[in-house]
Amino acid sequence: MAAEKTVRRAAIFGASGGIGNALAAALGDRGTEVWAGSRSGTAVDGRFRGFRFDLADERSIAAVAEHMAENPPDMVLVATGVLTLADGTGPERSFRKLRAEAMEEAFRINTIGPALIAKHMLPLLPRDGRAFFGALSARVASISDNGLGGWHSYRASKAALNMLIKNFAIEMKRTHKGAVVVGLHPGTVDTDLSTPFQSNLPDGQVVPPAQAAANLLAVIDSLEPGDSGKLFDWQGAEIPA
Repeated sequence: MAAEKTVRRAAIFGASGGIGNALAAALGDRGTEVWAGSRSGTAVDGRFRGFRFDLADERSIAAVAEHMAENPPDMVLVATGVLTLADGTGPERSFRKLRAEAMEEAFRINTIGPALIAKHMLPLLPRDGRAFFGALSARVASISDNGLGGWHSYRASKAALNMLIKNFAIEMKRTHKGAVVVGLHPGTVDTDLSTPFQSNLPDGQVVPPAQAAANLLAVIDSLEPGDSGKLFDWQGAEIPA
């Protein structure tokens, strides 16, 4: 097992969700100063500093980056994402179910929002020493590993996120030699996102958020700059594009 990497300050976007909150708690237990971001801006743990952001409002993300510029993070985690939309629209099982409005919403949350976070937060990461940017992605975003089809908007929006992560990693390598920029697949976690899809899963496949956070941090600890631009699962295995 890799030794724990020292993280002085972490900014977590989506800290009110199950995985984001668990990641914040685990990092806080390590002694990391945690900035916990949500739409309300209220930190659920008194140890954390809350901040407000909205994935659909770039100005709110830019304001967060400006506020953090004097004491910037050395780790940024994007723990946001959507599978079932707010109106109840779930992942499409057939191309006949595609709707432009639903696709746009999936891409706005799963792709464009994280990209805008990267736009404003990546420049804050330290140029000397280790810096980390990670965004939650999904195994089903793998094009080469897709044998079932369906879930069109979710798969496509996360695959697009993976491409952006690759692009950001290439760009960051030019100026931040110690930076690691990756996508992270947490597995099936017992959160609101996965609840509608847990009934047919085998026992033990669904893990609680605290365990998922521990798994992801163990993977993060093991990663080096040469791993930048890739997608890793909760066991540390690279997922093919």
